[in-house]
Formats: sequence, C-alpha cells, structure tokens
Amino acid sequence: MKSLNFDLKLIVLIFIVLLFFASNSILARMAIATQNIDAFSFTFLRIVSAMLVLFVIFFYKNKNLKISLKTNYLSGFMFFLYAICFSYSYINMLAGIGTLILFAVVQLTMIILALFFNEKLTFNKIIGINIAFGGLIYLLYPKNDFTISYFHTFLMFLSGIGWAVFSVLGKKSKNATLNATDSFFKATIFTIIFAIFYLVFVGNDFKVDFATSIMAITSGSITTAFGVFLWYAILPRIEIVTASIVQLIVPIIAIFLSIIFLNERLTLELCISSFIILFGIFLALYKKTKV
Repeated sequence: MKSLNFDLKLIVLIFIVLLFFASNSILARMAIATQNIDAFSFTFLRIVSAMLVLFVIFFYKNKNLKISLKTNYLSGFMFFLYAICFSYSYINMLAGIGTLILFAVVQLTMIILALFFNEKLTFNKIIGINIAFGGLIYLLYPKNDFTISYFHTFLMFLSGIGWAVFSVLGKKSKNATLNATDSFFKATIFTIIFAIFYLVFVGNDFKVDFATSIMAITSGSITTAFGVFLWYAILPRIEIVTASIVQLIVPIIAIFLSIIFLNERLTLELCISSFIILFGIFLALYKKTKV
C-alpha cells in the first residue's frame, strides 16, 4: 500500500506530531483546571505565541515577513474555532475523554468531507461510521458512576470539526512554513475580534498567573507551532485517509499521559468506548491492499 511506505524519518516526524497533539490536551486541562487562567486567555496566549514562533521560522527561511491579507481566512477561522472550543470544553472535561471525543469527531468529519468530494461510500464505511457513533453514544449516555457535561461535549464536537477542516485544507499546502504562518496570523485576527466582542458583551473577567501562562505559551510555542508546522509538511506526503488513521493514536497517547500527569482514572466506560470508536473508525477507513 503506497500510503504506508514510510521512511524512518517520516515515521519519527509523525510520532512527534501526534505526541505534540496529545500534549496540548494535557497542558490545556492542567492549566484550566487550576482556575487561575480563563479559557480565552489560554487560547489567546496559545495562538499568539504559536504565531510568533512561526513568524520567526518563516523569516529565517524567507528573510521577509510578507503575509497576504486577501486569502486563507477559512483555514485561520477553522483553527480559531478548534482552539477556542477546545479550551472552553476543558473547563469541565477530563483530558483523556476530551481527546477521545475530539479525534473521534475529527475522523468522522473527515470521512463525511471525503463523501462530499465524491469518494465512494463503501459498505465498511457505512458500518464503521455507525459503530463509531455507537461508541460515542455509549460514552455520552448517562450512567450513575460516570457523568459528562453535554454543553462542553458540544464544544469539543465543534473543536473536532474545526480541526478536521483545518487538516483537510492543510492537505493542499505546497509551502508548510508559509501556510502554517499565514493560518495562525489569520487565527490571531479572529482571536482579537472574539476578545473585543467578549469585552463588550461579557466584561473583563480574564485572568492568568505565571504558572498557567507558561503552560499556555508552551502549548502555543512548542506543541502547537511545531506540531502544526510539521503536520503541514507531512500532509502533502501522505494520503488524506492515512492522515485520518494515524491521528487515531492521539487519544491513546493522551489517555496515557492524563493518567500519569493528571491522575485521571481509567474507567471501564472509557476503555470500552475507546475500543468501539477506534474500531469503528478503523473499519470505516480500512482498505484491502492489492498484492
């Protein structure tokens, strides 16, 4: 299968990107759970610090800072949508569960988008999508010993849709440095617009301390900036279906990290729903290889 003929360098880069993506959930939950930083301030510091790092990389490679103000707003908005909903959902959601929901929605959205691009809806895709949704329903169904906020789950759904569209747009990237930097510049514009509306209609209840600001800036300048930069460099080299499959590893990494760093509990419901969702998505994306 052509899409799986990776060289060692590409495999290492993909693993680093997936580790970065999983780390974003840990850093967001760790910071916001302290209640010493609000969700918007975390998002703002994350996006702006990522943009500044990408501008440095862009200037180093191109010796200029020429960014067009006419294009790429959809990509920037989709990253902003992902990032802002991502932060607000973690006000009342565990990191492991949040990442599982996020990337389940990402994969399902990418499958649906593929259908709009006239990709054939095979029998295994129909079955796989239904199984994955069944896993989500099982995870979100009310239980006596397991509760979840449906509002914050809805926000994570929106976050997943934003990241899925952002990834699909990145598949067309011909210049990873330019496209990543441009997307974050536009995302910063939407972040500032959101801040203005927030101040007008809600008021100034932003808060941040030194420790949480370091977490937000680390999430932006390292795990987000380099994660997206590498992801945009990788996407044109692999098939979009393969890009979907490899992201299935992220929830597993995040759950593992959340148990170590956040002392989150590995429940039976989480294990079962994880298996159902991952199995359903794998089945939907599975394709036999011709020898």
